[in-house]
Amino acid sequence: MFTDATVLFQIAGIGIIVAFIHTILKQMGKEEIAQFATLIGFIIVLVIVINGLSDLFNQIKSVFLF
Repeated sequence: MFTDATVLFQIAGIGIIVAFIHTILKQMGKEEIAQFATLIGFIIVLVIVINGLSDLFNQIKSVFLF
């Protein structure tokens, strides 16, 4: 999963969208919802990274355990 740059672009895109949503909500005075949106974005990125690491460890395990 980490062999190509699409994962990096996905994470960067999520970051840009979350920052945009956070800024708009904060300007509207809804800071709690803005923090919640940021937390959801962080969780989404964390899930993507964990899935990528899981794939990486499975590939390493298959190489060394034949």
